Amino acid sequence: MVWTGTWVSDRLGIELAGDDELRGLLGLALRRNPKRAHLLVSGVLGKHVPQLPSVVHGHGVTLGRRVRALLGPEEAARAVVLGYAETATALGHAVADGLETSPYLHSTRRPVASVPSAGGFEESHSHATSHLLLPEDPAFFDRGGEADRGPLVLVDDEFSTGNTVLNTLRDLHARHPRDHYVIVALVDMRAAGDAGRLAAFAEETGARVDVFAHARGTVRLPEDVLARGLRLVEEQDGRTADPLVPCAPAVAPVRLELGWPAGLPDGGRHGFTPDHRARLREALPAMAARIVDGLGGPEQTGRVLVLGFEELMYAPLVLARALEEAGLDVRFSTTTRSPVLAVDDPGYAIRTRLAFPAHDDPADGPGERYAYNVAGGGFDTVLAVVDSAADTPALHAPGGLLAQLATAAPRVALAVVPAHTPVPRTPDRQEPPVLPAPLRGPDFSSYEPDDVGWLLQDLSAVRLEAPVEEREEAVQRGGAHYAESLPVEYQPTEEYQELYRDALAGSAARIARAVGTVTELVLAERSPRPVLVSLARAGTPVGVLMRRWARHRHGTELPHYAVSIVRGRGIDANALRWLAAHHDPADVVFVDGWTGKGAITRELADALAGFPGFDPEIAVLADPGSCVRTYGTREDFLIPSACLNSTVSGLISRTVLRDDLVGPHDYHGAKFYRELSGSDVSRDFVAAVEARFDELADAVDQQVKEAASADRAPTWEGWAAVERISEEQGIHDVNLVKPGVGETTRVLLRRVPWKILARRGAGADLAHIRLLAEQRGVPVEERDDLPYTCVGLIHPRYTRGATGADGKAVGSA
Repeated sequence: MVWTGTWVSDRLGIELAGDDELRGLLGLALRRNPKRAHLLVSGVLGKHVPQLPSVVHGHGVTLGRRVRALLGPEEAARAVVLGYAETATALGHAVADGLETSPYLHSTRRPVASVPSAGGFEESHSHATSHLLLPEDPAFFDRGGEADRGPLVLVDDEFSTGNTVLNTLRDLHARHPRDHYVIVALVDMRAAGDAGRLAAFAEETGARVDVFAHARGTVRLPEDVLARGLRLVEEQDGRTADPLVPCAPAVAPVRLELGWPAGLPDGGRHGFTPDHRARLREALPAMAARIVDGLGGPEQTGRVLVLGFEELMYAPLVLARALEEAGLDVRFSTTTRSPVLAVDDPGYAIRTRLAFPAHDDPADGPGERYAYNVAGGGFDTVLAVVDSAADTPALHAPGGLLAQLATAAPRVALAVVPAHTPVPRTPDRQEPPVLPAPLRGPDFSSYEPDDVGWLLQDLSAVRLEAPVEEREEAVQRGGAHYAESLPVEYQPTEEYQELYRDALAGSAARIARAVGTVTELVLAERSPRPVLVSLARAGTPVGVLMRRWARHRHGTELPHYAVSIVRGRGIDANALRWLAAHHDPADVVFVDGWTGKGAITRELADALAGFPGFDPEIAVLADPGSCVRTYGTREDFLIPSACLNSTVSGLISRTVLRDDLVGPHDYHGAKFYRELSGSDVSRDFVAAVEARFDELADAVDQQVKEAASADRAPTWEGWAAVERISEEQGIHDVNLVKPGVGETTRVLLRRVPWKILARRGAGADLAHIRLLAEQRGVPVEERDDLPYTCVGLIHPRYTRGATGADGKAVGSA
């Protein structure tokens, strides 16, 4: 039999080296992806290649039993299993089946309003990166109690670099630290250096990390494989046509009633317990019998493909397994988001492709979806299994999934599993009837009392500051979160302060124009009486200025509050409750200073899933990352308020979230640095920009007119650039890449910088960056290909005594 990686290997020189089983588990294909041209295609996963359900399920169960043997019955009874969306949702569930007594959760890209996020992470090489963790049980990751958490078993289909696993471990270890992690995959294809990074995590945290896989090896790639692979995809796309029928008539498939047990989750999106597993096993034979009867009996079904739907893999898989046990000739695979080139050659893993529009109203917008190796598979019946959220008119429309399946098989059937809607849990303690009123100046902050109300608690009396290097080491070792302490405030030299004053004088008009533009867009498109809610603290000077513009231009006094949002922890829920109690959430407009790669934009959208009525779209002064549609400008220029810390932000520190200081009914905390009042320029900054409002009025009107007719849809170009830089610099963590002038300044003031990438010829916008970099001994590398004016890189493997990219010791600011 021809290996299904031969076609790619012969043309690009890609080789698999390792265990003998590798070629039986993996084939190769190509995809249009600027990060990685090749795709390892599993023949036993049940995603791209139809396979016997018993084979798909059996591989996961076998891995689960190996983990159970490692842990022993007692430890296995305390373990929790986490799988990855979308490809490994069924594999992870099958591993949990092998463990027998463990609950299961998989990450998801589908937010649910009633379930707050318990975490999130990025899959840097993927076509769709953001993962949410949405357990119905808020104590899912604390099984066994916070003091004695059991092992966490993470399951993915393959390890290529291990980046996804490391991102997950760091996020979850910061939230729910434990002593033992078990990493499971069908194949482990990491290079030696990648394996070393996982070992380094174990050494840093003191946790044990075990790895299980059916086979191990590496992918050998020629140096120019990415460029040649993309050229090959372009060539083949011109020769290969998808078996599409865009004008195919609407299809009325055979609709089968499953009799799915009431209240039983459709999978692990919100958690699946051992009790759920027992209920499903008991119900499967009857559901399989209904499917067979609905198809006219065993003699009418012929060769059957059970086709799952993106993340919904496990329910279709076990239904297919039940049909296989009933004697039918069954294969299993699922639809996918991943765009892969199809080549009809026996030495290539993806022979045919069906493409169709997304049909479940995805949160990240519409797009094309795919079903591979269905056409030409010799199937007499295709049974599509979707959840009720995906049973939409788009599913049944001409050119939709069902219509495309009708071109590939004589009979199409549809079974719908009820999408599980979690029931919000009643908290052990009721919320206090009254939340504290906002803090205001002069008691808290140097702003005018009406300029901003801070929905924060005052931690000024608490010692929170730590040296920058000490904080960086603790954060990167996984022993602390960056929001649990404060960096020592950088005290600018006279030379630096002079640069700030020059920057303000040179850019006040540009800032005023952007302030006016974003405020007018908010008034025209969001609400005539918006409630401005700035994200403390970078967004707060912008919120103050937007409020001043509305008063100056329209005589309107807009409410303005500042709230805390913490990457990886979400927004202050108590602050949202106060806002909902005092204002219409529909009028709330969240405000920030600028976008970098868009991490906070995504964080806010995830955090607000549990708070219906609030619009997650942020309004920003500058959007160089192209992450939002309400902005003053998309230029990446120097906003002088980014040059300083508290002394340009009302003397307020960055926000703090620590369990011993912030209780369940408290606002997040912050400090008021009254002792720095002699250096405070907060009001001066606002006054300097406000003084330019009159002269910029006509320019603002023209810019708003142009913006109203322009396509302002986010393209997320910045995120793509950050992923590219992360990989090319060998960092492998997008959280350590900070794009844009504002974010680069923060890196130099608050973190341990490694190097600065600067656009050649950027000029005055980077004068303060160059001075700070010189003071800290950090090299500045000139580039011609940056979409931003500059990018700051945090030291990727920092410990005290670490050196910068130039080999020099990294000094503190």
